[in-house]
Amino acid sequence: MKMRIASLSLLALCLAVVPAVAQNDLYDNGAINGTVLGWTINFGFAVSDQFTLGGNSTVNGITFGAWLFPGDSLTSAEVSITSSEFGGTSFFDQTVNFTAGTCNSNGSFNVCAETGSFSGVALNAGSYWLNLSNAVSAAGNPVYWDMNSGPSLASESSVGTIPSESFTILGSGSGPGTGTGTGTGTGTSTPEPSSIMLFGSGILGLAGVLRRKLF
Repeated sequence: MKMRIASLSLLALCLAVVPAVAQNDLYDNGAINGTVLGWTINFGFAVSDQFTLGGNSTVNGITFGAWLFPGDSLTSAEVSITSSEFGGTSFFDQTVNFTAGTCNSNGSFNVCAETGSFSGVALNAGSYWLNLSNAVSAAGNPVYWDMNSGPSLASESSVGTIPSESFTILGSGSGPGTGTGTGTGTGTSTPEPSSIMLFGSGILGLAGVLRRKLF
């Protein structure tokens, strides 16, 4: 029994030294505006925004502002990362499922922070284009990408150059920081609670109970 308690305690201590999971914002084009305009990203329309990475990074997700009809929800969208707007070298291109975070009404639409994750894409330092298209909503309505006129360059497939949209590139590595678009410095890191740490604490508690029963 003593050996079992010692093993549990050692396991818990090993798990406890694992650092908490950190979500890195590799590029942040600014906060969601939600009041000016949203650009359609389905029904054949696409929007492309440039972002810059200050160092070699692995991109594994994005968050962006979506305008949705009341009661509707975004389920997926085609996400691609390319070397130029809508084209050039393609580094990533697949349908990504999205989950809504905070949603606020602007009187006509619900404006939601939508987050989607995907397998890591290794990218060198430099500038790339994030393209959103073929969005699918639960009710089949149009989906609009929130325009916030951030520092990014942007283009819409039918009209050309437009003010840029609200989005954040997520992953690990270094980026230009929050809302700069300059490609210098390191990304901002926000630690999040780790389930591993919580699991370790639980094992420590169990070991304590067994010890009290034994002695």
